[in-house]
Amino acid sequence: MADQMLEKVRDAFEGQIDFEGQRLSELITTVLLGAAGIIAFIVGYINQDIYQTLWIGLAGTTLTFFAVVPPWPFYNKNPLPWLPPHNAISGLDIEVDGKRVG
Repeated sequence: MADQMLEKVRDAFEGQIDFEGQRLSELITTVLLGAAGIIAFIVGYINQDIYQTLWIGLAGTTLTFFAVVPPWPFYNKNPLPWLPPHNAISGLDIEVDGKRVG
């Protein structure tokens, strides 16, 4: 039972995301940081308070960190299938563009 729990924890910290997940995380980062910067600037300008601007920017950066850095499951919805390992015993024939390479 402890091994199963340890395996789940290990999978959670391994951080597997696919290429679509990387693209999504980059988009989320851009949108959240841009929105936080715009909101921080507008609120700071209206209130004429640089500290509010800085705190709102910091809050937006923190929110972006927690949205992007952990390997959330929706970042790994389209994993790519990998080829099996090739060695002399397996006898796999791999073709690339009609040419045998393995």
